[in-house]
Formats: sequence, C-alpha cells, structure tokens
Amino acid sequence: MNVKIMEREILNPLADTQIDDVKLNPIPRSLSRISLFNNTKPGAETVLATIKDNLGDYDFHDARKPAGAGASPKQIENAADSELSILALGDCGSCTTWIVLDAIKLEKKGVSTISVCSDKFAPFARELARSYGAENLKIVEIKHPIAGQAPEMVKSRVLNIIPQIKELLGV
Repeated sequence: MNVKIMEREILNPLADTQIDDVKLNPIPRSLSRISLFNNTKPGAETVLATIKDNLGDYDFHDARKPAGAGASPKQIENAADSELSILALGDCGSCTTWIVLDAIKLEKKGVSTISVCSDKFAPFARELARSYGAENLKIVEIKHPIAGQAPEMVKSRVLNIIPQIKELLGV
C-alpha cells in the first residue's frame, strides 16, 4: 500500500480584530482553594490528580464539563467557587479552544486560571487567547500527546510541569 503524505500551508482562522482586553487576575499569594476543572478528555483526570497530589496543602474542589463543548453557566459557577481554577486538558483543536474560552469566562468572573495544554496546541491556545483579548492567559505546556497514553506516562509528563505551576503560585 502506498501512502502519499503532503504538507500544506493553511490560513490561520483567527483574524486580527479590535477587542477589549480581558483583565486577568493575579493568583492570590494567600491562596487556599483551587478548583480542578476537568474537561473529561482522556488523560485529564490523571493530569489533575497528579497536580493535586504534588502541589501541596490546598483545599481542592473538583469541577467537570464535557470535552467537546463550552462549560454551561452552572459548570462555570462550580469552577468559580475557588480563588484559582486549573483547567485540563487542551490536547486537540476543539478541547484547546474550549479550555481557553472557559478560562477567559472564569477570568471575567474574577477567578485566576492556569490552563494545561499540550505543547503541540499551546501556540494555538495563546493565539486564541490573544484574539479574545487575553494575551497573557496563563498556559502551561505539557508534552504531547496525552490522550491514549498510559497513566504512568501521563503522570511522568505532569511531574515535569509541576515546577512551572508552583512558580505561577509563588511557592
């Protein structure tokens, strides 16, 4: 069987627009409550559980939403019941889109966020955030892929990003 692989240049669907900047919230230095916002993507549960096990003594609150859609107002309110929300996982186009848009909704509600996206989709996440006025949205890159990987492999990759998350937390 012959397979022909072609590389093509595509246009970026994110247009340059005039948009108001989103006020991003600093992570409180006296942080006590963190929501772990799980988009139910394969591997997201392991990512968030590993973060929880390695961050320290915080009051963690679990929030969930479907992977291929934006969070409902109720799901956003549930995740907003904290001073910080860590969202996972952006490792494909639609999931990355919704992680960023949900993070922006939380930031607009006054909740600091950290979004976990794979290194293959983090550039898109940053560009999307910029196009929505949230240029400096906090995005932590994890090695791609996550979905379909063994839990031990995912844990290993998460352990590599824990120092970055701790640095954002100021610990």
